[in-house]
Amino acid sequence: MSQHILCIVGKKKAGKTTFMEKLLPELKKLGLSVGAVKHDAHSFEMDVEGKDSWRLKRAGAETVVVSSPDRVAMIKSIDRERSLEELAETLFADKDLVLAEGYFNSDQPKIEVYRNDAHVHPLCDRHNQHARKLIAMVTDRGADADVPKFGLDDAAEVASYIARKYFGWVYNGMWDTHD
Repeated sequence: MSQHILCIVGKKKAGKTTFMEKLLPELKKLGLSVGAVKHDAHSFEMDVEGKDSWRLKRAGAETVVVSSPDRVAMIKSIDRERSLEELAETLFADKDLVLAEGYFNSDQPKIEVYRNDAHVHPLCDRHNQHARKLIAMVTDRGADADVPKFGLDDAAEVASYIARKYFGWVYNGMWDTHD
């Protein structure tokens, strides 16, 4: 399976997560299987104090898995931060597309979310867009970059752009054969 990674970047409070919440269902409507990664530059805690998984981790388990009929979660201590490519390969091998929030310094293609009321200037412009692999901008104002620009509420259009650019066609069930 050919897998693609696409980073959704922007400055703090630009609306990256909000836009991804709009984009994910639109990509799924087009028949794409999508995973998501959220980069956190600091340490984080997902487990809840007092829960059995927290207690097992605190007691010394280096990896704790919680499994139920409809989901699985893993909390694993690591000795170094994994690259986005390593995460995609090991955790998202069954997905067509991995959307990564953040990872501005990665070598993967990027869509920047830029809101005028959050910041004066975007991260990318025509001077660094090629080096940063910027493929589009989602913004509420003009931006000095030679890439397609979409509005903050244009998630369906962005999904179609991604599907055309990276998949050439989109599976939506119309080619299924029924016995």
